[in-house]
Amino acid sequence: MAEAGQEAQRLDAWLWCARLRKTRADCARMIEAGAVRINRQPTEKPHARVRPGDVLTIALGSGEAGRIAVWRVLALAARRGPPSEARALYELLDGTVPRA
Repeated sequence: MAEAGQEAQRLDAWLWCARLRKTRADCARMIEAGAVRINRQPTEKPHARVRPGDVLTIALGSGEAGRIAVWRVLALAARRGPPSEARALYELLDGTVPRA
């Protein structure tokens, strides 16, 4: 997980480490498009900070086919590891299935 003493991480980096998108730039574009909320507060800043305990509301897809995922941040990431390591970074609060 994260290094000792690290208490917050950039949102785009955390989403990339959690394997939400293939590149960090894709995560940043998704945030800038307004698809992510931190603790119910809209953010369009990829450099916004996330901490363990924060709740992320993420719009996945668009239009009628899109869905909303709600994740609780459990840990910060030290690196982008395998899917099993990424799943340990968050808890699903809405019953959606995590992507591998």
